[in-house]
Amino acid sequence: MAERSFKAEVQKLHLGTGDEFRGEGILAVTKALFQSGVSYIAGYQGSPISHLMDVLADANEILEDLGIHFEHSASEATAAATLAASVNYPLRGAITFKSTVGTNVASDALANLASGGVKGGALIIVGEDYGEGSSIMQERSHAFAMKSQMWLLDPRPNLPSIVRAVENGFALSEASNTPVMLELRVRACHVHGRFITKENRRPSFTLKDAIENPVRDISRIVLPPNSFLHEKEKVEQRWPSAVRFIEQHGLNEFFADGTDDIGIIVQGGLYNTLIRSLQLLGLSDPFGHSRIPLYVMNVTYPLVDAELRRFCADKRAVLMAEEGQPEFIEQALHTILRKADLPAHVHGKDLFPMAGEYTAPVMMKALRGFLGLYRPGSPAAADVADAAGCERPAQLAASDGQVHPRPPTFCTGCPERPIFTALKLVEQELGTHHVSSDIGCHLFSILPPFDIGATTMGYGLGWAGAAAFNTSETAKRTISFMGDGGFWHNGLTSGVGNAVFNKSDNLLIVVDNSYTAATGGQDILSSKAENPLLATNKSIERATTGVGVDWVRTITHTYSIEQMRGALREALTTRHKGPKVIIAQSECMLNQQRRLKPQVRAAIRNGERVVRERFGVDSDVCTGDHSCIRLSGCPSLSIRPSTDPLRRDPVACVLDSCVGCGLCGEIAHAAVLCPSFFRAGLISNPSGWDRLKASARAIVIGYFQDRMDRRERRLGVYGK
Repeated sequence: MAERSFKAEVQKLHLGTGDEFRGEGILAVTKALFQSGVSYIAGYQGSPISHLMDVLADANEILEDLGIHFEHSASEATAAATLAASVNYPLRGAITFKSTVGTNVASDALANLASGGVKGGALIIVGEDYGEGSSIMQERSHAFAMKSQMWLLDPRPNLPSIVRAVENGFALSEASNTPVMLELRVRACHVHGRFITKENRRPSFTLKDAIENPVRDISRIVLPPNSFLHEKEKVEQRWPSAVRFIEQHGLNEFFADGTDDIGIIVQGGLYNTLIRSLQLLGLSDPFGHSRIPLYVMNVTYPLVDAELRRFCADKRAVLMAEEGQPEFIEQALHTILRKADLPAHVHGKDLFPMAGEYTAPVMMKALRGFLGLYRPGSPAAADVADAAGCERPAQLAASDGQVHPRPPTFCTGCPERPIFTALKLVEQELGTHHVSSDIGCHLFSILPPFDIGATTMGYGLGWAGAAAFNTSETAKRTISFMGDGGFWHNGLTSGVGNAVFNKSDNLLIVVDNSYTAATGGQDILSSKAENPLLATNKSIERATTGVGVDWVRTITHTYSIEQMRGALREALTTRHKGPKVIIAQSECMLNQQRRLKPQVRAAIRNGERVVRERFGVDSDVCTGDHSCIRLSGCPSLSIRPSTDPLRRDPVACVLDSCVGCGLCGEIAHAAVLCPSFFRAGLISNPSGWDRLKASARAIVIGYFQDRMDRRERRLGVYGK
């Protein structure tokens, strides 16, 4: 169950020749694929292209009508290997995943694909997750494109440019027999706009044609001596063919060229930021009419030497706006101009920061520095911060040290939180352990209030990350985590199989919340929901025992702290030798609420009796110790002033965001904390019996409350 449905939006994908499409970048990419006559599409979800997978899943009817095969791949490597269909057949294929982590996983298949080359167009749509909002290591796809000799498109972030990039990407791939990467940043994926559509195309050569008429060409397989010939072919044939295609079809763009003796060269993906910065400096309008010549590189690899020489021939200086490090393009630009003996000065990382996202303030600062060198008298070159905010406002600087940090944490009611609560309680008994973490929501355990986890090495590599600690010199065991998504992606072989093979005596906890929750709640093999397109309800326990683990415990309700703590204690103290696995199961609360809330609202509208559980804290009983908060960290747990005049410490309270998971009460019981938590049922459309009970309770409680008030008045403490 994905985090949102595109069932309504995918109807726009039916638009034909001359119609106007209005919508989001992800939908525009899908429409461009359909217009390009693609035969098959595969991918693995991950920001910022998770929604592309969701759109394709919701567009299944259109895919079937067009004869397009679509797969949710088990991993990025699986997706990349799918492009093998384009090696021997004129089949257009596209895959998609998050870069750079996804590109790293897919690297073996992509390197082989790029070596042998392709006959049909092969397009790799990568979500370029670079910048301050990213959740991964800061690397660029550019290095991979250079390493494996694949062409890299980086289109301007508007819908017409993105659609042209998809269509030209297939054509460029076929013209040069080379796979093409199309990188889309977060803003490009979600930018809104419009473009004029074309008719969707069925593939002229189908998968059926390929299957029934098999072809093999041994020269495309990466074995000596062919592998040496592939390298020669890349340089002598494919690269020149790609450069010719880029020039002839105008994939890169020139704006205001010839109007000044300075210019700016920019990656296509940074175009919107550059234009906004120029606009704020009075050097462009919002529609891109720049007063400074621009060369926009919608293809950032390979570079087209002739275009760069032409743009720089009449310039005193150019500014190279290249986000990320190293400065691959800037270095190549220096080489191209010096070989051509052109005098233009090249500026780039001397004015831009070497690393980090090039936001508008960063871009403006570099532009000011560049103009200060070559247009010192212009107002735009003034070295003074303006309202656009090139420097931190004084009010923001004054707040340093006063604003509390807000680290990311688990959602309210998350079934993963009690796992780490139980582990903290066990460590109070057995001491701390080395914990190897993994990619997924459970990685939030490394942050307060749990502070659990020493390393994380990649998706599904949680147990592999502790492989070196497999020693008989100590009885203490390491603990590793892995999500259900990571388990099926890579963990079953790299983690579980590896531990069995090497006779590990350590513990793995598989966090099974029924979805790849961190990427939007997509179904996986072990999802409990029935999916008409995919096989689900496959057992993690059976897969684990199938590769040789004979100590496995499955906890089907992670909110039971006692069960979780008992299983953890047993796994860490048992005399049983060999790998141990605990499978901790409970459905992702976000997905559960997405499913249940519409049902509850509908039932209430229809007049049905609905009871919703909520928890609260009795402020008269709460001691103000706040251990419940420290052991839970639930966002619905907070504090408020105590009404007891003899207590100065604030008491715990439960906010209205509570979803009734019951963890707070479980913690209070398991950790022997104060018995201040209570459970209440909120009844919508109550029955007559409900109303009668409520009235009786109000009378009894009111009687005793009045007695307490009278006693406090006699003692003279009432109201103080």
